[in-house]
Amino acid sequence: MKIMDAFLDALRSLKSNTMRSVLTTLGIIIGVAAVIIMVSVSNAAKKQINDMIDKLGANIMMVRPGRSFGQGVRGSSGSKPTLAQADAQAIQEEIYTVLLTAPLVRGTAQMISGNLNWSTTVYGITNDYFAAREWDMEDGRIFDPGELSGGTKVAIIGKTVASNLFPQQDPIGQQVRINRTPFKIIGVLQEKGQGGRGIDQDDIVMIPLSTARGRVLGGRNLSGDNVDSIYVKARNTEVVSLTEELVSELLRERHRIGPNDKDDFEIRNMAEMMSARAESSEYMNLLLLAVASISLVVGGIGIMNIMLVSVTERTREIGLCMAVGATAKDIMSQFLIESIVLSLIGGVIGITVGIGGSLAMNQFTAWETIVDPRSAILAFAFSAAVGIFFGFYPAHKASLLDPIEALRHE
Repeated sequence: MKIMDAFLDALRSLKSNTMRSVLTTLGIIIGVAAVIIMVSVSNAAKKQINDMIDKLGANIMMVRPGRSFGQGVRGSSGSKPTLAQADAQAIQEEIYTVLLTAPLVRGTAQMISGNLNWSTTVYGITNDYFAAREWDMEDGRIFDPGELSGGTKVAIIGKTVASNLFPQQDPIGQQVRINRTPFKIIGVLQEKGQGGRGIDQDDIVMIPLSTARGRVLGGRNLSGDNVDSIYVKARNTEVVSLTEELVSELLRERHRIGPNDKDDFEIRNMAEMMSARAESSEYMNLLLLAVASISLVVGGIGIMNIMLVSVTERTREIGLCMAVGATAKDIMSQFLIESIVLSLIGGVIGITVGIGGSLAMNQFTAWETIVDPRSAILAFAFSAAVGIFFGFYPAHKASLLDPIEALRHE
């Protein structure tokens, strides 16, 4: 009963100074709410990165040409045409850990349908690209062998292109012009959403590789069987690193690169790229979480300050309690419980604000925040710990007061 009485006395004491109690708990409220919101945002970021890895494929790597150098000017990655379709074929045939390869060329083009037009990215591909990217058709079909080898003017479009050029109508069988060349649409891809750099993966049109070279992108310094990049899909995630090493060795041999010379190509492991992004995001989240936790410490200091004021204000009350038989332990418990109650009230309000803020972000932003119940429990426990830690000194000070001196206090 003593604990319950102390708890009720603490509530009555806080209620008698409502405004001061509210202002004292603001630091705890802000700290707890910030912790919950930051954990929710961190969980959303992790989920987004995992979704991106699933969309790209954890066992996918991309081989790109190297950088060009000329007259003291260093070009960007991929500016030197060093990869060929024959390289892709050699990788698939000679490396046992490779499931398939997908060479491609890429560029931008203007698509026109009736009185509508849309600028988009054009990919010249083979059918292996769909398997490499695990990209299925929503409607229509992929290219047949004759279309791939004969430079046929057929196209497969993404959802973004379909919605902009063919609103409220079926694109299959429709005619479009890509850089003034007429094409027939034979398929629409399933929606992929945003990629690793926030790029709309559905804003795309795919045509046969031979068609892209000969009719659409041929004027873009594509000679022979050069390609812009090669997607390489390993047999499973366990052999990705080994596959990357074997591909590098094979291309160095095919391109006759000396032992001391730099590669004329680059290999990008999609899973490693996303993992690096996840790691950097995790560090940033930890930093923001640490900053949010400072509010809890500041709130604890506020509680200690107000409890010290309370001890001073209630000195005569403390002396009277001791005069009628209260022990130093009773006095210490009273003030410590009052500090804990104050901190817990702030924790409960902070949890409510944090969960509400996370749900509000779901409604008004593109972030799909995920509230982790463990973060609420942890924040609540931490707020209680703050009450105990910062309330101990004022409570201990109150318990050491001399009853006679306390009764004389004005």
